[in-house]
Amino acid sequence: MRHALTAAALAAATVLTAPAVAQDKLSLVVNVVQIFGTVDPAKVTDYTEYMAAVNLYDGLTTVTSAGEVVPQLAESWEVSEDSRTYTFRLKQGATFQDSSPVEAKDVVYTMQRLLALNEGPAYLFSDLVQPDNVKALDEHTVEIRIDRVYAPFISVTPLILVVNSDVVSAEGNEWGEDFLAENSAGAGPYNLSGWTRGAEMILQRYDGYHAGWPNERPIDELRFVVTRDEATVRALAQRGELGMSSQYQSSETYEAIEKLDNYKLIEAETATGFYLKVNNQLAPTDDVHIRRAIAYAMDYATIREVIYPGGEMKGVLSPLFAEAHLDDLPSPEYNLEKAAEEVAKSKYAGEQPIRLSHAYVANTPFEEEIGLLFKSTLETIGFAVDLQPEPWNRITELATKVETTPHTSQVFYGPTYPSPDSVFFVQYHSRAAGTWSSMSWVQDSEIDAMIDKSRATVDEAERNKLYKDIQARMHETIAEIPLLSQLKRMAAHSCLRGYAEVPMQSWDYDFSRMWWKCEG
Repeated sequence: MRHALTAAALAAATVLTAPAVAQDKLSLVVNVVQIFGTVDPAKVTDYTEYMAAVNLYDGLTTVTSAGEVVPQLAESWEVSEDSRTYTFRLKQGATFQDSSPVEAKDVVYTMQRLLALNEGPAYLFSDLVQPDNVKALDEHTVEIRIDRVYAPFISVTPLILVVNSDVVSAEGNEWGEDFLAENSAGAGPYNLSGWTRGAEMILQRYDGYHAGWPNERPIDELRFVVTRDEATVRALAQRGELGMSSQYQSSETYEAIEKLDNYKLIEAETATGFYLKVNNQLAPTDDVHIRRAIAYAMDYATIREVIYPGGEMKGVLSPLFAEAHLDDLPSPEYNLEKAAEEVAKSKYAGEQPIRLSHAYVANTPFEEEIGLLFKSTLETIGFAVDLQPEPWNRITELATKVETTPHTSQVFYGPTYPSPDSVFFVQYHSRAAGTWSSMSWVQDSEIDAMIDKSRATVDEAERNKLYKDIQARMHETIAEIPLLSQLKRMAAHSCLRGYAEVPMQSWDYDFSRMWWKCEG
């Protein structure tokens, strides 16, 4: 069994070869199913892009497997009495991948660049931080003054992924967009060394990484191989070349790989939900009775026990957020008789059939199974369902406008920062509309007001009460339909150690926390 796991770039989705690799270099193949749209830390949005970003860049802070925000490039911070001024002291000795020191000016540049480009995670800061209110007090001290109290602010600081201002600003334009679209300029554990778009991305370990490396053997090279073809993934494992699979394989593929010598199945409860996004602004799903009918028509048990194993979700927030979770909500109910009654109460009663467009990610077997189940069930109670399997980048395009967003869409969403605010604001606040995560287009002024109030509430108990009120309102209006909480499953080589689930999107894929150790 070879201990160096490698794969060449994909010439086509099903063609892979294993090149010779020096004995002292450990290269890990990691399967992903979505293309990397960008590696610019000011523009990343989805879980695949963040998988690259968390390895290329470090933030002011990071997140532990327990969900605790801890120092990374900032070694400490202080908060003013009015909860609006945050002063970060940077870790001395941290360097970018060109060996230059990380300084306060780089944090200022990073924040001002993020706000100016107004993409990716900028929506979390754009109405909260003025560019001039990010200041370097000295080489190792940064002050960020926010416009109003925002209780979860520290929770979003892992997303301040610091770029090398000297390198980027030397690239011909103010914000270096062209350069950072193709290159990395961070202080993270790996740097970008190769990228065949739509096929493969290669990252190399930075020996001078400020956080150091495990005492055991670190991963020298990451090779992200993009393919949805499960036969290819199984073949990689059969040849001993697969380091880690994606989390979106079928149960049959997981079972087949787990039976192989030197492979294991990683399972972890997550704060990620698998949702049926329901377009609240487009007829006929603008009617609460139609939305409730769809909710009653979902065969939850079959979906989460047979098609894609996962946990029960009573509401839109994962029960892992225990203090903020509304436990009193009823379990989801599959009841076609009640579904038909709700259709009869709707303003579209008598329209036969009631037409729905239903989107899911193409070439993903379990998503297709759920889509087919959705169609067959709803068509028994008077709907006509047009299935729309789409590539992920097309789904993100459709999500930008109410008119192009399908009536219903199957979407995974995990917190992009370790706070319930990430679940509520990012998916349901009107200011966050127009992205794949907000495809339900909730546009509810009552929800907006509760989210705004929770963000300004410093007292944790009061904030959790508001979070519960939001869940109750979402359940009352059937603004979105949670199908299950994700039980993340990945097939991995038995020698890969150190993986731990982190309740922040893709932060568990920080490979500097993992190492290679074989038994026997």
